[in-house]
Amino acid sequence: MSPKGRDILKSMVGAVEPARPEAPGAPPPHRPSGAVKAMNLSLGRLGEEAAAAKALRESLASGDKVLEIDPAAVEMSFIRDRIPVDKDPEFERLKQSIQESGQQVPILVRPDPVKAGHYQAAYGHRRLRAAAEIGVPVKAVVRKLTDEELILAQGQENGPRVDLSFIERALFARRMDEHGFSRDMIAQALATDKPETSRLLQVAQTVDPEIILAIGPAPKVGRPRWLAFAEKFREAGGQKKAKAAIHSAGFDARDTNSRFGIIWEALEEKSAPQPAEQTLRTQGGTQLASVTRSGKNFRITVKSAAFSEFLARRLAGLATEFEEENEVK
Repeated sequence: MSPKGRDILKSMVGAVEPARPEAPGAPPPHRPSGAVKAMNLSLGRLGEEAAAAKALRESLASGDKVLEIDPAAVEMSFIRDRIPVDKDPEFERLKQSIQESGQQVPILVRPDPVKAGHYQAAYGHRRLRAAAEIGVPVKAVVRKLTDEELILAQGQENGPRVDLSFIERALFARRMDEHGFSRDMIAQALATDKPETSRLLQVAQTVDPEIILAIGPAPKVGRPRWLAFAEKFREAGGQKKAKAAIHSAGFDARDTNSRFGIIWEALEEKSAPQPAEQTLRTQGGTQLASVTRSGKNFRITVKSAAFSEFLARRLAGLATEFEEENEVK
């Protein structure tokens, strides 16, 4: 991060106000001094923080104040955009950065429409989770937002990200659709056009969410492979194959991209042909036997004792008749 960028962040940290009023006569709160320590984040995360910093500057210019809030009083957005993973190196680096340098960029929240004194996060969920795990207040801009405004803010914050995978965007689109948001609103929140919105929904509405969450974000898997995956999943037996794969030995120990590959291979396996079954009945409808054919196998399950005796008497004659017709030696 450039020196200019550090100065901007430093000035913003200085603008933080505690959520609780200070007692009369109390000394002014401590303000960080000196250069902000360089954050050990990836280029993608730096881009995200820079975009959030720009949004914060605009927010502060419009008169919004930054408060310190107990993370326990802040709930996640009512529509999640990320797929949680067991091991997230980026999150661990973010948490380390906050421990060493403090939270540089506030999150955006709205007052909870039901619980007094509580909030709902529009974006900044990782920073919220990091603050909760570290045990420090989370710095936040509080703004009154409608559901639509919250989703748009959440989607716009996603825009600069380079690490939100195709399937995370697809699942986000599905959740918005399930909450009754229009296609136009979904496209606007995801900063995409209608054809791409349709493709996102096509995948997320075809593949069982249980399978998507079991795979995880799969950042190396793009749109073409997910569209092909959805087509394979739609084929007969696709869901059964996928569920068997996620419960196979060693599946949970693999990384998210490898999990996609395991299920992909399972979907490509050819199913064994289903045996053809026929029921033999009398003209009056009485069941005599069921006949099952699978490849060279031919099985008769007799349901009538009288028919069983009849077959036993006729077997020798049938063998002779077969021999004559086929000239078997």
